[in-house]
Amino acid sequence: MRAVILAGGKGRRLEPYTITFPKPLVPVGDMPILEIVVRQLKWAGFDHVTMAVGHLAELLMAYFGDGRRWGIRIDYSREEQPLGTVGPLALMEDLPETFLVMNGDVLTTLRYDWLYSYHLNTNAELTIATHRCNTTIDLGIIEFDGRMRVTGYREKPTLPYDASMGVYVFNRSIVDTVKPGTYMDLPTLVVQSINQQRLVKVFVSESEWLDIGRPSEYARASERFAALRDEFLPSDDRERALPPQYSSPENESSASFVENPS
Repeated sequence: MRAVILAGGKGRRLEPYTITFPKPLVPVGDMPILEIVVRQLKWAGFDHVTMAVGHLAELLMAYFGDGRRWGIRIDYSREEQPLGTVGPLALMEDLPETFLVMNGDVLTTLRYDWLYSYHLNTNAELTIATHRCNTTIDLGIIEFDGRMRVTGYREKPTLPYDASMGVYVFNRSIVDTVKPGTYMDLPTLVVQSINQQRLVKVFVSESEWLDIGRPSEYARASERFAALRDEFLPSDDRERALPPQYSSPENESSASFVENPS
């Protein structure tokens, strides 16, 4: 199985750590975040990783080399100018029909092989891994109708939302819609694909997931990695359980699945 890791960004939100250091090489515990990702992909059954590099590419290439240290093939695709999260994929001419794409700074216990299997079984062209989050509004929320009549009042409510985890499975047909050398981000591609009536699915995950975009979040990620190291980095002798079943109603667009990390 093939995976593409997007590792070309400048990581501006994590400055000053990333001024002279690529964000994927920032350590979490005793190893760079991107090494954790590579080890996870290898354990999940992926045998070929392409890193889309740009900013400080030489440091990434020097650290990971050809991947033999981890028993996985690693090669590189270099962008000479920023192309967003989707644009770099159009530069890769040898992508297979189906492949995983992810950000190089994702710290999660998500089962990448389960996500990949789900995508294949639902006939989607693009699948987005999502994580259920909650945010508390520190204000009183007023609800009212079209005649300005108050219909409800909620004091500091907690609102759920589903966030993209920065992990996806693509079909080559989606990438073929992007002109090589064109800047494109994932939100633009998703809206374009929906307008073209392509099947875009979600994979709802309950796994551990942390955004290390800011210094405070980075500190928490380091703490969680230390506490759950065996979950983030399962040993080679740990059996890879088969993907659980998912529901697939007659209306394919509403098929659903919730991953259980256990």
